[in-house]
Amino acid sequence: MTAVLVPLVVLIPLLGAASALILGRHRRAQIAVSFGALTAVTVVAVALLIAVDTTGPAVVYIGGWNAPWGITLVVDRLSAIMLVISAIMLLVVLAYSIGQGIADQHRETPVSIFHPSYLILSAGVFDAFIAGDLFNLYVGFEILLSASYVLLTLGGTGERIRAGVTYIIVSLVSSLFFLSAIGLIYGATGTVNIAQLSVRLAELPGSVQLMLHLLLLTAFGIKAAVFPLSFWLPDSYPTAPAPVTAVFAGLLTKVGVYAIIRTETVIFKDSDLSVLLLVIGGLTMLIGILGALTQADIKRLLSFTLVSHIGYMIFGIALMSQLGLAATIFYVVHHITVQTTLFLTTGLIERFGGATSINRLAGLLKASPLLGVLFFIPALNLGGIPPFSGFLGKTGLFLAGAESAGRGGPDAWLIWVVIGVGAITSLITLYALTRFWNMAFWRPRSQLEGYESALLGSVVEAPEGATVTATRTTPVLMVVATSVLVMVTICLTVFAGPLFDLTGRAAADLLDPNTYVSLVFPGGVR
Repeated sequence: MTAVLVPLVVLIPLLGAASALILGRHRRAQIAVSFGALTAVTVVAVALLIAVDTTGPAVVYIGGWNAPWGITLVVDRLSAIMLVISAIMLLVVLAYSIGQGIADQHRETPVSIFHPSYLILSAGVFDAFIAGDLFNLYVGFEILLSASYVLLTLGGTGERIRAGVTYIIVSLVSSLFFLSAIGLIYGATGTVNIAQLSVRLAELPGSVQLMLHLLLLTAFGIKAAVFPLSFWLPDSYPTAPAPVTAVFAGLLTKVGVYAIIRTETVIFKDSDLSVLLLVIGGLTMLIGILGALTQADIKRLLSFTLVSHIGYMIFGIALMSQLGLAATIFYVVHHITVQTTLFLTTGLIERFGGATSINRLAGLLKASPLLGVLFFIPALNLGGIPPFSGFLGKTGLFLAGAESAGRGGPDAWLIWVVIGVGAITSLITLYALTRFWNMAFWRPRSQLEGYESALLGSVVEAPEGATVTATRTTPVLMVVATSVLVMVTICLTVFAGPLFDLTGRAAADLLDPNTYVSLVFPGGVR
């Protein structure tokens, strides 16, 4: 029964996209199809999580062709966790976009284009999470690329077209690295099945393994926006409509992180690049957050914090311990939720205040206390203030680092350095978000003109950021959707114990991939 559910997470949004395209002239029917499709996927994802946590991974061979000849779909605990949180985020953001579209007569998110593209994007995300071979993972990434370019350029403004061109060029470069790696891996091993690769790659010379490993890491590093491959993100994401930016920031980089986790724990389990990953993780944290410090625009500020917090996940992967991977998976779930929430709240700020720059915002707390709460809670969470999930996730990562460093080894000192960088990054994140809070929410509106402060001395406006948008009505559905996500972030804190237990079981599976290998490719256990 569980195997029947696995293909549905991709099939339902694809069929929904086709139906939404056919219903392009019928706005309400198209919205109903999109919302119904993602609701169904959410239910299926929850059912899969319960099933695989109880009975083990579910494997489906498409067309009845067993591995390694056919396409294999696999759902284990990690895949199921990613499916559930992604489906919830996509569903809530869809509700937000429906509210925005109704209020703006669908100028920002034209229904005939937005809904089919959004469902195709969802199918790409889900396909990447359940792919059992590298080529199907590549297909999932390409589905993402085609749909995300359409969503990124909605409205057709010059700024969005330029951002879209940058995004698609970088994505194509990443895809070129990925496809080249797939070709070389197939040439060296005769397979692209992830389970079979875990056995065959270990038989190759160490230099060949290292080359293939670095190629895949480069491809996934671009998609995950790790330093120094993150230069494209702050100029690409902030230009899109608020719901599109929220999905991109919350989910798309995490698909790259997910691919890195699979690469390190299954395919190249015996190839150690922990020192490289530690360095990359630390630099990603530091460079990203230093970029955030200079931003006056909240969308660009959040884009830089997005980059910096990817570093925490890379750090956890580099540790390759059960606690480190468990904390990494927990932090991925936390960051998807909190980052999405903050970008949705930014959309509300832009509508209510008429701008997103701290140089043109003031008095928002008095004008809208609810908006202040919706921003304040996830901002504290992202900054790592106890007892929120951000604090718990970082604490788990730091404890895992201390545990690994305590065992000694040549990289023990480097682990302590990265822990220190992580603590500093958390404090700077809190400072940057608090600065925006003070200027936009706490500062009286009467002080906006001619206001001078040391807090504004080092910030710069976004490129072409001088235009102030007119204040627009804020639909109830947008506020409700954002409030739901804020409640989800609080639930991550309240139920952190059971969630950590679940991510711990997922991490244990990753560190012992023999179950995964034997289920997907019988006889392929080491």
